[in-house]
Amino acid sequence: MNITRKISLAVATLAIGLLGTSAAIVPAAADAPHEAARPAAKPTVVLVHGAFADSSGWSLVSAALQAEGYPVQAFSNPLRGVQYDSDYLRTFLDTIEGPIVLVGHSYGGAVITNAAVGDPDVKSLVYVAAYAPDAGETVQDANRLGGGDSALGEHLVIRPFPGAMAGDADAYIDPAAYRDIFAQDLPRSVAATFAVSQRPAALAAFGTPSGEPAWKSIPSWYIVAKQDKTIPPQAERVMAKRANAKTIELNTSHVPMLSKPLSVVSVIRDASR
Repeated sequence: MNITRKISLAVATLAIGLLGTSAAIVPAAADAPHEAARPAAKPTVVLVHGAFADSSGWSLVSAALQAEGYPVQAFSNPLRGVQYDSDYLRTFLDTIEGPIVLVGHSYGGAVITNAAVGDPDVKSLVYVAAYAPDAGETVQDANRLGGGDSALGEHLVIRPFPGAMAGDADAYIDPAAYRDIFAQDLPRSVAATFAVSQRPAALAAFGTPSGEPAWKSIPSWYIVAKQDKTIPPQAERVMAKRANAKTIELNTSHVPMLSKPLSVVSVIRDASR
């Protein structure tokens, strides 16, 4: 654990060092009037994790954004189902004042797609190797877009949970397959830590139809993970295109926010403008 923490802290320090904080500290000109207008406040960035992960997956991105002066909230996604999770996020967003950049990873993309509908404070959506479903489409449906294929279903561990509806249960990625399926470009020790601390998702989260998508009315950005083994990259490209999202592709696994955090920060920064 100590080794893993040292690795995480080292990467975080590197990310902050590369981004730097000097851009946020601009000395006033000697002859500038005292009443000079201050820069507009930056939007709050709300980071929404997906299944088989938790908010700690955003730690590098969050630290880098905060170093640049962005208010950041790493939302704890319940992972109980699209409708419940979206309602929960919508209520959370109502407590934030001012403009919001809403960022979703993986299943978190389905949640932001629904939660942002009708919220005038959400100015942009950022999908990070994420689901951007259309109305009536499930996560399972979205995986088949573009003719891709995911091996995820072959490596799930299913466990019951109290109060589950008939046929529902919690799904985890088998820790033995976690790195290969989810995070093959992370150090083995780091991937192993995420594997044993993953939050499960209810099976209902994958089979519940999505509602009217927010990307039809809110400007969107999309990061395609070219080596993704969880969501097929072909499906990601289809979802990005139909959302008319400004799209970049990164040569990463399913977790670009951990393997290429600075690139993810750059996209969020673009969306915040």
